[in-house]
Amino acid sequence: MPSPYRALFAAPGSKGFSAAGFLGRIPVSMMGIGVITMISQLTGRYGLAGALSATVALSAAVAGPQVSRLADQYGQRRALRPATLISLTAAALLLCAAHYGWPDWVLFVACAGIGCVPSVGAMVRARWAALYRGTPQLHTAYSFESVVDEVCFIFGPIISIGLSTAWFPEAGPLLAACFLAVGVFWLTAQRATEPEPHPRERKGGGSAMRAPGLQVLVATFVATGAIFGAVDVVTVAFADEQGHKAAASIVLAVYAAGSCVAGMVFGLLHFAGAPERRWLLGVCAMAVSMIPLLLVGNLPFLAVALFLAGLSIAPTMITTMSLIEEHVPRAQLTEGMTWVSTGLTAGVALGSSTAGWVIDAAGARAGYGVPAVAGAVAVAVGFLGFRRLKRPAPGRGGSVEQHSERKERHVA
Repeated sequence: MPSPYRALFAAPGSKGFSAAGFLGRIPVSMMGIGVITMISQLTGRYGLAGALSATVALSAAVAGPQVSRLADQYGQRRALRPATLISLTAAALLLCAAHYGWPDWVLFVACAGIGCVPSVGAMVRARWAALYRGTPQLHTAYSFESVVDEVCFIFGPIISIGLSTAWFPEAGPLLAACFLAVGVFWLTAQRATEPEPHPRERKGGGSAMRAPGLQVLVATFVATGAIFGAVDVVTVAFADEQGHKAAASIVLAVYAAGSCVAGMVFGLLHFAGAPERRWLLGVCAMAVSMIPLLLVGNLPFLAVALFLAGLSIAPTMITTMSLIEEHVPRAQLTEGMTWVSTGLTAGVALGSSTAGWVIDAAGARAGYGVPAVAGAVAVAVGFLGFRRLKRPAPGRGGSVEQHSERKERHVA
């Protein structure tokens, strides 16, 4: 590991909460695809499987920011443990209902309960912010967490699908629930690095979404999520048309690997100037990278195009986290991070459903027009809201761009 990343873990407790956060985050990439695999194997009803997976995603989009708001207000331990118990109970209900063939409405109720799962990634980033707020190390920490996200999405679906197909249908969601339980309870047991709670004051109530800058980031990430959701669905369909459907997982892993590589390199760099300009450049790069997908003719070319497209993802996500710190008061930092994830989740659902409709109507190659259009929308929203991003919120946490140059010179 390069020295800037090694230096991150010199802080006491950082290795522990980072490892716990990794385990607690894997279920995000395992549960949805695990539900699809389990239900399709047990019932053969792909429509039901897709609807249940969408229920999990939409429920998480609604409940996630509320759980994070409670974590900001009362502390991570008091908020995360009850929410996780609700999610685990719902997961147990889902497994029993699927195994014993209970009515469909029970499955939907269970999937809605699973959505109470907390945003573990936001909780870990909040701990890094508490350790390194106002220093260049926070940029490196956010870069590391972005790489961890990509690693989860590379291996999580492979593990979930592999277990459910090779062992028994319920194995994937079951292991995801176990990872969630271990990760969250291990994380919340580490009190020393838990960010200080910020009880709501009378004049400081309300949602973090009231911040104009956060509204721009969330709206843009709805369109960005549509890119990701559409690319996943269209790539599976394209590989199927080419007669190699199983290769879709490899191609999508290459997409995530591009982001992983870019995140590692980006974390080693330090930038001067306003982060909102780099953020807008990253959004534009993601949009432009969708254009070559319209020209794909075979899977090797598609893999190369997706790897290059992935290079813009992690840097944009990392810069987004820095901007959230500038535009959300410190007392609502975790909630602000979760709202961006919520926008991303909603966009994934929108993009995947739209891409499926286009594929049915015009074929897989035409489906790549969906992420291209979503990228154009993201750019338009970014340009329209750029002025809001130039006005930080009062009481903000302080971004990696705001560390004191005088202090740096003194240290040097």
